[in-house]
Amino acid sequence: MKRLYLGVDGGQSSTTALIGDDAGRVLGTGSAGPCNHVGASEGREKLIRAIRECVSRAFEQARMEQIARPRFEAACFGMSGGPADKRLILSEILETPLLTVTTDAAIALAGAIAGKPGIITIAGTGSIAYGRNADGRTARVGGWGYVFGDEGGAFDIARQALRAALRHEEGWGPQTALHPMLLTATGAADANDLLHRFYTSEYSRPRIAAFSRLVDEAAVNGDWAASGILQAAAQQLAALSASVRMQLWRPGGPVPIAYIGGVFRSTIVRERFRALTELEEGNHCGPPVFGPAAGALLQAYQAAGLDPVLKNVPEFKE
Repeated sequence: MKRLYLGVDGGQSSTTALIGDDAGRVLGTGSAGPCNHVGASEGREKLIRAIRECVSRAFEQARMEQIARPRFEAACFGMSGGPADKRLILSEILETPLLTVTTDAAIALAGAIAGKPGIITIAGTGSIAYGRNADGRTARVGGWGYVFGDEGGAFDIARQALRAALRHEEGWGPQTALHPMLLTATGAADANDLLHRFYTSEYSRPRIAAFSRLVDEAAVNGDWAASGILQAAAQQLAALSASVRMQLWRPGGPVPIAYIGGVFRSTIVRERFRALTELEEGNHCGPPVFGPAAGALLQAYQAAGLDPVLKNVPEFKE
């Protein structure tokens, strides 16, 4: 019977599973809904449903028969929202002697650097930097949430845009295209009206974060306020990465740094981040080699004492 390995990226918007064989060849991939919160009863059911669906779809794509409780030589789950409360549930869904339940940042790093030591800086709705050196030591910086952290993330960028619009409207800030752009996009009467809308449940954090795209659009068209917001975001993300490097590596040593997340779709943020990180001798900054699900699969292989080169990996799309 073929020995199988499983890697799963369980996130806030979707869950992705990759099934691989002994040689590192991805046999099938499957996706399902989010599975990051399990505190409430409906959260537990959401987790179980998402894992079963994405694993089932991966078996289906691999054209393999699936049993009710599939068995894997090793399985790794990278979970948004923390892994501590999910291990027991996952052990009930599948059978494996080597179950790893870790964070989404850990599998993002493993995928981005293809299982090697390095640093990943993540900037989606929020932000975090995570690294692992050749000795296996790890460090994380950031990821403290939208109230007290997440500098350089999309929510923070959108928040800075609203603040710029408010300052302009009240007469103590420079004129900015962000003011009319935000009002048009939301239908708000003025920036004060928009502020109060953003405080309601109608506007979730991801929905507010999506307005960061307007900041990039305004900056590309020459708006100084928008450009300043994006330049500051890049500097903050570079600072997160630099702190991780300082904790794990000596000055001058070679360190690969990857970036991931919707904020880096902005050319302004991406290129400024790259330029700032590469000011440090030894740093090399670039896009991820693989996505987080492939990183989880790599960690499953490593738990089993294997170090294959991944093959047939589906293209990673954020």
